[in-house]
Amino acid sequence: MLVASCASVLKPAVTTDVTRVKAGDYALDTAHASVVFHINHLGFSTYTGRFEAFDASLSGDATHPADARVEAVIDMTSLDVANDVFATELMGPGWFDAASFPQAVFRSTSVTMTSDTTADVAGDLTLHGVTAPIVLKATFNGAAFDPLRGAQVAGFSATTDIDRTQFGVSKYAGLLTDTVSIAIEAEFLKKDPD
Repeated sequence: MLVASCASVLKPAVTTDVTRVKAGDYALDTAHASVVFHINHLGFSTYTGRFEAFDASLSGDATHPADARVEAVIDMTSLDVANDVFATELMGPGWFDAASFPQAVFRSTSVTMTSDTTADVAGDLTLHGVTAPIVLKATFNGAAFDPLRGAQVAGFSATTDIDRTQFGVSKYAGLLTDTVSIAIEAEFLKKDPD
């Protein structure tokens, strides 16, 4: 009984009403976030990898969603494909060339609401030394005050497809598919308490 009552007190009252998101600056809770990519491997399987080190920030006001800004930085040397030898190869000069280009950076340029809880977040992605526009298909999962973290939290999921050859990652182009699907999960914590 005590456990159940504690759980009900600690469980956040998450809402998907975007107008209830507190305005301000938010920092990524990296313990509750992920950046995963998928690429078709010769038609046999969908190969999956992830990056373990990244950071992001979000700022804005729900009453003016078009003015929201997102910036994210990925440490390319943090690649995890569950195979250290292959990860080293992928970080090498034939692929990501992480020694020369240790970071990928995304900076939003516009946010267009597509429904009450979804938006197209357009921005510039710099990867492998090349900057090109992409669009993240973002879903607002909800927001609330989280008593466990003592902060206002806003959660999002986002997906996008990129053409790796557009960014100069062209090894085996046409043999391996050139389309890379990226899936992002992110929880942001409001920096300043209300």
